Amino acid sequence: MDPIRILYISIAGNTRNFVEHLTRYAMAQNLKNKVLPTIEATEISEESDFADETTPYFCFVPTYLDGGNGIDTGVKELMTNVMGEYIAYHDNADQLIGVVGSGNRNFNEQYCLTARRYCEQFDAPFVADYELRGVPADESRIYNKLVVRVQLLNL
Repeated sequence: MDPIRILYISIAGNTRNFVEHLTRYAMAQNLKNKVLPTIEATEISEESDFADETTPYFCFVPTYLDGGNGIDTGVKELMTNVMGEYIAYHDNADQLIGVVGSGNRNFNEQYCLTARRYCEQFDAPFVADYELRGVPADESRIYNKLVVRVQLLNL
């Protein structure tokens, strides 16, 4: 089975930390059962060169907002814009098979708002969420959801 591809952006290091733990978890699952996929993760940042994505991938994105409440008084995304621009580049959105969001639950309706907006903008399903750096239970929960999504799509 091909690795599950993840593109992610990490501002404060929380998403990077979670993806690193998720990657290790996937490797351990693959060692136990060779039919389970590993994870291939790529960080997107302001320094990234845009490329044409030719294979399916999941997007992991945190939420950072500046101004508005994200609901009725508008929203101004902050610091994660390059990920949206990358997905919108050429036909990259066509390969997006799901979005995983993270954030701080203290932000109520704004929790995972960027991920939900990407789902709407790029017509992709919201696969899962986790708070801040996540916990070990999030690793298995999200990995299983990624695997199920890949299997549903026969990838």
